Amino acid sequence: MLGDLVQWVEDVISAIGYVGVAFLVALENVFPPIPSEVVLPFAGFYAGKGEASVVGMILAATAGSLVGAWILYGLAAWIGPERLRRFVVARGRWVGVKERDLDRSEAWFDKRANAAVLLGRCVPLVRSVVSIPAGFRRMPLVPFTICTVIGSLIWNTALIGAGAILGNRWEEVGNVVGIFQWLVILAVVAAVGWFAWTRFLRPRLAKAGDLPDPE
Repeated sequence: MLGDLVQWVEDVISAIGYVGVAFLVALENVFPPIPSEVVLPFAGFYAGKGEASVVGMILAATAGSLVGAWILYGLAAWIGPERLRRFVVARGRWVGVKERDLDRSEAWFDKRANAAVLLGRCVPLVRSVVSIPAGFRRMPLVPFTICTVIGSLIWNTALIGAGAILGNRWEEVGNVVGIFQWLVILAVVAAVGWFAWTRFLRPRLAKAGDLPDPE
């Protein structure tokens, strides 16, 4: 299945060049199973053969990144903070999320929104989803756009440039990105484990008398 996806990506870029790259990157932002570590390095390889400009590929990919980010931002903004808060109040207890957790996360994001979006666009797996909290908080569109463009430009330049340099070995870029993805996954798993421990396991053990009450 992954081989078919890679072949489809190659066919799209080979057929329509810059437009194909922009389309695939925009789609990848909304539909993460399309991996940027395939799209971008192949775009660099394609340009490195003289079929296109490396700079043009970077600009096309950045335009696609921005369009995809705007889509997710718009959907989250449409849902809005009020609907999210009502959902957390009504259903958050099912997963251990309380209204005060939402207050803290909103305050944290509001304080660091620019850095979160800019740096988030350079982190595997986080690249797309960072647009969602920005939309929920209705981060001003101009700084959101600027931070998205800068972060995406860094990511796209790195992967497209690597693909152009490696040539026929462009697929090796995915191996390097895969390492960072696993590090991000491990960090997420650790964070979920800590959350489960502090919100579910520890309070139950404390109630049973096996541990002191964390409160």
